[in-house]
Amino acid sequence: MSTHDMMEKEDIFSKVLRAGRRTYFFDVRSTKADDYYLTITESKKFTNDDGSFHYKKHKIYIYKEDFSEFKDILTEMTDYIINEKGDEVISERHQKDFKKEHEVDDVAESDEKVNSTESFTDIDFDDI
Repeated sequence: MSTHDMMEKEDIFSKVLRAGRRTYFFDVRSTKADDYYLTITESKKFTNDDGSFHYKKHKIYIYKEDFSEFKDILTEMTDYIINEKGDEVISERHQKDFKKEHEVDDVAESDEKVNSTESFTDIDFDDI
């Protein structure tokens, strides 16, 4: 079997999801026994100081016997995130002026402390 025939047999179906610096590749592949499995590859682009760039890739393989449980857990986890945090994207990387809720509270408390000390009268200990 030629290399071309092997490649044709292995790559069955593919989809690409571009998401900013990340790209996700979903590929249905074929095993030597002519069964199918799924690979999900995350490719992330990094720019070097000299302007050149490189990619880092991470790949997972998901086999048919794991599809049902994988799908159930993925759905459960994504639903949990949306239910807890909504579907609005909040990120320091995307919003440079974003402050976490506790940071805003800390700033407000420190302002209150400064304001509350301003109302004190200076006391000279020689007066005591």
